[in-house]
Order: sequence, then C-alpha cells, then structure tokens
Amino acid sequence: MGINRILVIGAGTMGRQIAMSAALAGYTTTLNDISEAALAAAHEDLEQWAATRVAKGKMEQQTADAALERLASTTDLDASARHADLVIEAAVEKLEIKRSIFGKLGKVAPVHAVLATNSSTLASSQVAAATGRPGQVCNMHFFNPALVMKCVEVVRNEHTTDTTVNTVMEVARRMGKEPVLVQREIPGFIANRMMGAIQREALELLSGGVASIKDIDTTARTALGHPMGPFELMDLVGLDVIDFIAQATHAETGADADKPHELVMQKVAEGRLGRKTGSGFYDY
Repeated sequence: MGINRILVIGAGTMGRQIAMSAALAGYTTTLNDISEAALAAAHEDLEQWAATRVAKGKMEQQTADAALERLASTTDLDASARHADLVIEAAVEKLEIKRSIFGKLGKVAPVHAVLATNSSTLASSQVAAATGRPGQVCNMHFFNPALVMKCVEVVRNEHTTDTTVNTVMEVARRMGKEPVLVQREIPGFIANRMMGAIQREALELLSGGVASIKDIDTTARTALGHPMGPFELMDLVGLDVIDFIAQATHAETGADADKPHELVMQKVAEGRLGRKTGSGFYDY
C-alpha cells in the first residue's frame, strides 16, 4: 500500500521522535496533540536536535530543513486524520483513552488507512474493534529514543491482514529501522520479555546479596557483550516505566514471575526514577 501522509498522535518524547523519523524518511507528517504547549515544546526540541546533528556534521542542513518543513502540528485530530494513510498513536498508556482515539479514527480516517499503536504494553486487539476495521490495526512499537533505536516491533492481532503487516514493515524500513514481526500477541512482545527476564535475575542477584549493582552491570557488559548493564538500562529507561510494564504484564498474565519487583517499586515510591530524576540505582 502506498503511504505518503503519516499522522502521529501524541507529542511526548516518543511521539515527537517518531514524527521526526517519518519526516526524515520523506513522509508528509503531522504531529497531533491536545496541548498547544506540548506541540510547541516538541518542535523546539526537534529543532534543537537537528541543529546539534548539523553542528556535529552528522546531518546536512538541507536535510534537516526539509524534514522540519515536512513536519506540521495540530490539535485538530479529525482534520489531520482525514488525509492520513498511516496513523501511529503514541498517546498516554491508558486503554480508555486509546479506545476513544481509535474509535474516532475508525470514523474519520480514509478507508484505506492503516491504524497503528506504539504501545509497549497494550495489544492492538484491545482497540481494534473500536475502529470497525480490525484488519488494518496493529502495534508498531518503537524504542526510546526512537530517532536512534533501530528496532521496531510490528505485532499483529488475530485480524491483522498481511497487507497491513507488510505496509507497516516497509514504512519502518524506509525510516531506517529494522522491523521484527511478532506473529501473535503476547504480553511484553519480544524485547520487553527478554529484557524483563534479565532484569528480574539481576534484581534477584542484588537482593540475595550475591553481587553489587556495579559488578552485575560489569558482568553483563564484559562477559555477555551488552552495551550497558541491566541496572544502567533500567535507569536509562526510567524505573517508573519499568514498573509500569511489570504491572501491566502481571495484570494480564497473573504469573508470579511477572510481579513487579520490590526494589523497583521502592525506588519509584522514593521518586528515584533513574537518569531523568538524577538518581535511581545510580546517582547522576
């Protein structure tokens, strides 16, 4: 399916970077949010990002200018959805809000439009029915920071068509990503399940007094070849995000192994969320 116009819903950290990735790939892109202030902050952030890339010689000024020119913003969801070939929803991780958004998209987006959610915890089947076109709905899960990370998890629900999957995979490739296909819905998809298993073991090693945070991280880097240790990674992602993923996964599976870990919950309760707050498992 030919994709020319992409609408990204949600101007937070993920949404704005997904939108910029689309604009850099040559797509006419619109960033939508209910907040004018959020849209203004997103554009300022992306302009600064582009300027830094140009200053470091990692991007041509012409490329940056062209991408920013292709990127528009609006608070009018209906108007922007009417012309979208692909919609990528990156709104807050609340099911009722996502269902409302997808219900509206089902009514106003063109009949051919593919409707994707960037959610890392909510499966697209939970919003697909609201659209009236479940075959054109899937997860298109980017990783933070979306302008840097190559992986995109494309997750099909039981109704998702091959055309939808192939279209979304090709868009991801055009963005310079390396998409992976998750053939059926499963809590945590691929990356979060593997990451969660490593993190749970690291937390058990720490709470059991087997090794220190620093030594566990060093082992992951020097023995397993990981670019950073599990505690460094949790601090980078945000301990509130780690806890949220665990809460959502456990709510769906009910498995003891998926329960949120006490050490992470304690850090969140203390407001020590990682790099973004200046402290987590490490101090920054």
